[in-house]
Amino acid sequence: MKKLILVLLVSSVTSFTFGQEKQTNQGVFLMNDSIRSLIPVKKQSLLRDVDVIFNTRVAFNSNFLDGSHTGSKFNYDQLRLEIKGKIHDKVSFRFRDRYTREPVPGNLDNVSRSVDMAFLKVDLSPRTNFTFGKMSADWGGYEFDFNPIDILTYNDMIENSDNFLVGAGIAHTFADNKNSLSFQVLNSRTKTFEEQYGNAIPPGITASKTPFAFVANWRSSFFKGKLETTYSYSFFNEAKNAHMSYIALGNKFTAKNFVLYYDFQYSKENIDRKGIVSNIINSKYQYAAQDAVYLENWLRAEYLVTPKVNLLLTVMNSNHSWNGNPDPKATSKLGSSYGLIPTIQYMPFKDLNLKFYMAYTARKYDFTKYAETTFGVKDYTTGLLSFGFIAPLLVL
Repeated sequence: MKKLILVLLVSSVTSFTFGQEKQTNQGVFLMNDSIRSLIPVKKQSLLRDVDVIFNTRVAFNSNFLDGSHTGSKFNYDQLRLEIKGKIHDKVSFRFRDRYTREPVPGNLDNVSRSVDMAFLKVDLSPRTNFTFGKMSADWGGYEFDFNPIDILTYNDMIENSDNFLVGAGIAHTFADNKNSLSFQVLNSRTKTFEEQYGNAIPPGITASKTPFAFVANWRSSFFKGKLETTYSYSFFNEAKNAHMSYIALGNKFTAKNFVLYYDFQYSKENIDRKGIVSNIINSKYQYAAQDAVYLENWLRAEYLVTPKVNLLLTVMNSNHSWNGNPDPKATSKLGSSYGLIPTIQYMPFKDLNLKFYMAYTARKYDFTKYAETTFGVKDYTTGLLSFGFIAPLLVL
């Protein structure tokens, strides 16, 4: 196996392979996902192009609600088995299954929701590839580009979305190796319309016969890789006369021992797919909200103090509005959520991507006076103190 060294990872458009590396090694002070293989090299001729990875995060967690301790326990926060590799010079595959989610088949796509990815990628040319199967939606922004084991808590929009969908896509990297475009046509969800919304389907809304999501992503690199971007626009044909539009703008700045990420996300939903606004108003309105709007900011900074110590700070905000409120005197905004996650990581080994970490996730949910008075919701805070380890272990 290759000898590993601790490096400053700077992603580039040159290596963009449309989903094959997404959620794999984003992040700045990481090592390759590798340890010494369990199978001797001389016996690996048939498996030399296949990787088997255990994406793992285990922690001792203490939970808090409104400042009061509610319980502590050891928890397997993440365990995702991943197998990926080549089966032909121009054909590769990627499969990842999550063992911390119930394996319930989606009744629209017929695939277990625990399966993140199961797709084939065909290289049409050195710069163009085609992908077919269940894959990660190519949202812009860096929050979703990270391996899930490195995100302790997602902001509201990604947390409440179907992010892994069945469909097809094509991607092309331009000759300058600094720009790439990708396009996807995906199922807009994993469930049927009736199961997704249940008895909350608004009157007059009927499911689309072609519930597709169309995703376009542009990635670029500037100033010799110091500034990188990943911007996307998505359109969801969710129901007749009820569509959704989603914009995600991701920005990444890299310096010597420092990296800064900033994502801006906006979603306008003619029928509330996230469900956050609908949950706020359900004491008075039993149907899914129409014309819901979400706007988010996500910031993550990392600073490598020493080769073994990394400091991180994540700050996030999500705003929830209901432009379709029938009350003419109401303000559209219903509430906001805020998050702060200071983290320290200790990496004891030069040749193994194993990180011990301590982090505190503080969340605050703040509702407007109108929402409190009309729908009976109340402000609250949550906290999560975690001690554990993170390890994407390549065992084969």
